[in-house]
Amino acid sequence: MLTTTSIRALDPNDLDEALAVLDREPVNNAFVAARVHASGLDPWRLGGEMWGWYREGRLESLCYAGANLVPICAGPEAVVAFASRARRQGRRSSSLVGPAGPTAALWSLLEPHWGPAREVRPHQPLMVTSRQAEEVEPDPYVRRVRKDELEDVLPACVAMFTEEIGVSPLEGGDGGLIYQARVAELVGTGRAFARFEDGRVVFKAEIGAVTPKVCQIQGVWVSPERRGEGLSETGMAAVLRYALTEVAPLASLYVNDYNTAARASYRRVGFEESGAFMSVLF
Repeated sequence: MLTTTSIRALDPNDLDEALAVLDREPVNNAFVAARVHASGLDPWRLGGEMWGWYREGRLESLCYAGANLVPICAGPEAVVAFASRARRQGRRSSSLVGPAGPTAALWSLLEPHWGPAREVRPHQPLMVTSRQAEEVEPDPYVRRVRKDELEDVLPACVAMFTEEIGVSPLEGGDGGLIYQARVAELVGTGRAFARFEDGRVVFKAEIGAVTPKVCQIQGVWVSPERRGEGLSETGMAAVLRYALTEVAPLASLYVNDYNTAARASYRRVGFEESGAFMSVLF
């Protein structure tokens, strides 16, 4: 007996079904789920299309197609369908990112058409915790960045992005306006944290994606001349305290596997590895 499958772009009427799929893997799907909770499924507000893959009329998998291409709860058949649609559309995303297994399968199908990539990071440990740091004292000087300190924290954000991604966020066609707006949004919503010394940022991090079940910490950075002093551990302990008491019951992050120092630091704060992501950068 043949199984009927189909794929289509979702619209606002599909919101409840989409949220149900996203809720199946709340940690893996935090980034996309946060956008959907905030913006719904209207492509203009969401910043991209949400593709849905159906089996026998039931929505089973999603793929966010915006600045990032992100497979969501995608099994082998869904991955093939998403790859076919992405090939027909052509590459519009600056990265492919998501749970390592489905993302690797999707990239294997897209690489002959979208490649070569600038960089492939096949294994980025996903780390989670529901407890505040027990062995590391939170840095009392790490606090929310005030709105009037946006210009002070922005250079640290640009330095972190450039170091992590390999290109400056200010080099895009818009001169970095979208990136600066995102930083301003995080500062304005009270989700940007830093330790200032003499007006300079020596540690910073943000709580990026937020859903009712989980939040994702991102952009962790220590000024190069202050590395090795434990600021990342005490700073993360402070951010984690805010995250778990004021934002969500579970905190997550993902980190490059080769960054052994960061992984060890996060483990000391209480994070445990729970799966892996993969990123393909163009």
